[in-house]
Amino acid sequence: MHASTFTTTSGFLLPSVHSLPPFFTLQAACPPALAKFTDDWIKTILAYARHRQLFFLKVEDAETTGNEWDEVLKNERINRKLPPPFLEHIISTMVTRNLAVYEPAKQTRTVLLHWRLPQEWADTLHQWATDTGHLNTILTFYEITDPPVDSPLTGIPVPLLRHAIQELAKTNLAQIISIADGEGVRFFAPSGR
Repeated sequence: MHASTFTTTSGFLLPSVHSLPPFFTLQAACPPALAKFTDDWIKTILAYARHRQLFFLKVEDAETTGNEWDEVLKNERINRKLPPPFLEHIISTMVTRNLAVYEPAKQTRTVLLHWRLPQEWADTLHQWATDTGHLNTILTFYEITDPPVDSPLTGIPVPLLRHAIQELAKTNLAQIISIADGEGVRFFAPSGR
């Protein structure tokens, strides 16, 4: 069995383990193999999500075809696809490790991925506000997630945006404000400047 890397249509480089049929099998009878493959899947999923700027992963993505996850969850070259129970295990492990959160809460089939941790999103958000001259002004969440010029924050889900703002609020770099259209945020310069 020869393992080799492969570049997908979107330009993502799949690791060599992705070309091994056992990688697509829930190795419940062999805990060391299960742990290793779970770790490899998590790294691959998060790297792919970052590459494609995907925020959500659903168990249904392994059950259906023609979705944005096909390049990773399936390997037509070896006629394999990730079984939904294995993806459920991977998702559960990601949540346990704080690499994802169930979204919406109180269900276990869809997660919001943390290919950037909330603190990293907070840093990105504050840098964007600084670079675009939005310090001490009030912005709606919509103005941040759907700006006129694409930014690293374009399309960020509101729950993740809210979490990033809460991280900034802990250090007095942002404040959530109620406005007529819902919620907004004001960004502040770091103290001492």
